Parts: sequence; structure tokens; C-alpha cells
Amino acid sequence: MENSTVTNLPLKSAELPILASLPVEPVSARYRALNLGLSVFFTLFVTVILAIVHFQPWFELPFEGQVAVTVAAIIIFTIGSLTFAYHFFADRLIFYTVREQDIILYKGLFFKKVICQPVLRIQHIDIQRGPFERYFGLATLKVYSAGGSDHTLAIPGLPKDIAERLRQFVLNHSDLTRD
Repeated sequence: MENSTVTNLPLKSAELPILASLPVEPVSARYRALNLGLSVFFTLFVTVILAIVHFQPWFELPFEGQVAVTVAAIIIFTIGSLTFAYHFFADRLIFYTVREQDIILYKGLFFKKVICQPVLRIQHIDIQRGPFERYFGLATLKVYSAGGSDHTLAIPGLPKDIAERLRQFVLNHSDLTRD
């Protein structure tokens, strides 16, 4: 430790790096298409089931039942439309940056979030792929830091090969593999 040069010089705020000026990479456009498709599919699926219940020929629903099914269909359609609109605008606002010492995630439609995770603080890194993500060739990279039970950041909508390369980058990080 005699040769190490640790400094702690004061910095001016104007000299600090600006995270917004870093080059960013968007998540895959297939992620947005997947979310939009799923919101349309499930909204139509539940709405069609409610319409079948409402207009089925086997027995007549009492008036209260007809009103309840109609209200449920309107609520489901409204929630589905809002979910579609949210993903339409929000999914194109998810970006990430990988630097030598950290991973940065930018996201948020109404409330902007910038999450910066130093590589040296990563305790565990995981790739998760649900059935729809597998079909579209996508993955979610989850990064866990020491001291927390939940992930620090999750980068959704990554192509599988990029998620695997990012995971390998973190696992091979020189400071983590040093004895």
C-alpha cells in the first residue's frame, strides 16, 4: 500500500461529469412491441370473455348481472387502454449505459429515474427470461448489490446475446477477479 496514491481533492460542481451527456443505448424495439401486443391481447381476451358471458344464449342474466358485466368490460377496456398508452410512450424512454466501472439505467415517463450501479458493488447478476421474452429473443438483466434483498436495477428488453455479454462483462471485471 506504500505505492498507492489515494487523493481526496475538492471538486467544483461545474467539473463533475454530466450523466445526461453520456452515450446511451435503447432497449430492443421488440420489448415495446411485446408489451403493446400483450396489453392488446389480454384486454381483448378478457373483454371477449365478458361479452360472451353477457350475450350467451343458454340463460338470461338478471339486470344486475348485465350491468356488472358491462361495467367490468368498461373497466377492463379502460385499464387495457391505459396500459397500452403507457407502454407506447414509456418503453421508448428506457436506456442504459455501460462504462468501465458502472452500469447506468435511465427510465421513467412521469417520474424520471437514473440508477447508477458501480460494478464493484455488484454481489449477484441474473438473467431472467419469461416465455414471451424467450419467444421474442429478449431477456431482463437483474443486478443485485450487497445489503439488499431486491435487485438494484433491472434492464428489461435486452436481446439475449447482449444480456449474456453484459453479465459476462460484470463477472470478468478485473477488480472483481483480482486476488
